[in-house]
Amino acid sequence: MYRTLIKDLYMEARIFNVRAIVAALVAIVLISLLLARLFQLQITEHDHFDTLSNNNRVRLMSSEPNRGLIYDRHGMVMAENRPTFSLDIIPEEVDALDTTLSQLGNLISLSESDIKGFNKSIKRRKPFQSITLRSNLSEKEVAILAVNRYRFPGVDFKTKLTRYYPMGSSAVHVLGYVGRIDEDELQRVDSSQYNGSSPIGKIGIESYYEKELRGQRGYQKVEVNVQGRVLRVLDETPPIPGKDLVLSIDAGLQATAEYAMGDNSGAMVAIEPETGEVLAMVSMPIYDPNLFVHGISQKAYTALQSGGQRPQFNRALSGQYPPGSIMKPFIGLGGLDASVIGVHDEVFCEGYFMLPNEERQYRDWKRTGHLDTTMKKALAESCDVYFYKMSYLMGIDRISSFLDQFGFGKKMGIDTTSEQTGLLPSREWKQKTKNTIWYPGETLITGIGQGYMLATPLQMASATATLSMRGLRKPPYLLKAMRDHQTGEMIDSQPPEHKQISIKSNRHWSNIINGMKEVVHGRHGTARLIGEDLTYTMAGKTGTAQVYGIAQGEVYDEESLAKKLRDHALFTAFAPIKKPKIAATIIIENGGSGGRVAAPIVKQVIDHYIHKNYSKNAR
Repeated sequence: MYRTLIKDLYMEARIFNVRAIVAALVAIVLISLLLARLFQLQITEHDHFDTLSNNNRVRLMSSEPNRGLIYDRHGMVMAENRPTFSLDIIPEEVDALDTTLSQLGNLISLSESDIKGFNKSIKRRKPFQSITLRSNLSEKEVAILAVNRYRFPGVDFKTKLTRYYPMGSSAVHVLGYVGRIDEDELQRVDSSQYNGSSPIGKIGIESYYEKELRGQRGYQKVEVNVQGRVLRVLDETPPIPGKDLVLSIDAGLQATAEYAMGDNSGAMVAIEPETGEVLAMVSMPIYDPNLFVHGISQKAYTALQSGGQRPQFNRALSGQYPPGSIMKPFIGLGGLDASVIGVHDEVFCEGYFMLPNEERQYRDWKRTGHLDTTMKKALAESCDVYFYKMSYLMGIDRISSFLDQFGFGKKMGIDTTSEQTGLLPSREWKQKTKNTIWYPGETLITGIGQGYMLATPLQMASATATLSMRGLRKPPYLLKAMRDHQTGEMIDSQPPEHKQISIKSNRHWSNIINGMKEVVHGRHGTARLIGEDLTYTMAGKTGTAQVYGIAQGEVYDEESLAKKLRDHALFTAFAPIKKPKIAATIIIENGGSGGRVAAPIVKQVIDHYIHKNYSKNAR
């Protein structure tokens, strides 16, 4: 039996209508959402997306400013910018990159680090962007590449200005050097003015005045296509060059001092007492700052570090040495001011000094003693016993307080990097750092510049300059003036504020200076050998700073000691005496005698300065 299937037309129509209504509603909702989104994009957020669109089309490209130049006080260029060539490759224009690199390596020197750096840059840059393969090409290498340029499509060399120090290693510890910025430095500087390849001052003047020397970047607003290629320049803001600096340094005097010091390790600082301007600041040995400009090789850096001489260590500012007998004029001045000994009072020196109720002998450098000794004789012959007694009568509290006025034990505030404080010991200092009391015997050795006492060559030279000016203390500084390239104006620097050291009688200044004059011009002065042919008057003080301790009863024998255990040789001086034009202090590490080794070097430097700038008859 068959059933006949009858269609329900009414039900089918109803289902169709429901589906059509649902589809229409869905379409209406979707169209409404689309219209709402279009309204949001075109009307509500038009400005935002218009900016994004422009950013995809328009980009800012920066251009490096020319770094300011550095001159000495007479206009000699100490740091300049010179054009250098780099070898660049556009990867997409090179068919066989590995083959090209190999062939280029046959023409010029390419190190493993050059290839490694290039391959690393390829991964970070777009194929059409130029990538540096080798920088600082020599003229010979540029000539070779120019002749073979047709063989290497996509390979070219570019020119840019880079830092150059025409004086080579001379004054390197004054100038410092520039190098490629590192990650830590990038975190500290204005990111709008630097990128990963920017040069930056690392130490010295280059670092201290980085902001002034750097200048400001320029910018180009360029239109680019989808791939990022530059189509045209829309707008341009030129870079602002850095300011030129004029230093107080006399480049000729600096070179003279470096030559005079020879192969010795040590430091010398020369200051103009009337102003506080640093005329020369030498730390030996020296090194060539040009090695660091393009990134020093590992081989060259290892060579700098070998030998144990530490050429990168700035001994003039960071070296902290026992000042030795150089402190005696200052101790003597303090003693006169405290009225513990009169200028004409005699102290008997039998070759040693003993504290009351003690058996230890504090020996004089002259084993037979100086016999009856006044202040003038004590300074001229550097009698230790005289200053043992004076320092004992003064006490460490008065010594520390008086020396503090000359700047010992604290930074001078000079406008450069690496300065250290030295150490001016006191009762409070020892209790705080050693957790023990101060002993009278420590006062004695402080009185001859030994023991805990430490000073930098800059501090010693500045104190000597202050003494020459009879207490008018002019803090040392390096910047004389600055030239603004935008205005062409030369702006003189503002010297630090000066201070006057006050003592009870101004005659004491003359008493000490007369004693220092005897050091150089007296019959028994410890530096009398340099005074024989002087055409001007000089006041000075020799010193030796003990490196190796000698036990009671032993005799110091320089010849039997290894050089690293020998005494440091020191000398400080100023000239002419009546109107001082220069004050200089030197330390020769392990040099031995201050009068025999250090004093003749200072004489050469002062001779050069006086004879070049003033009358040979200056007194």
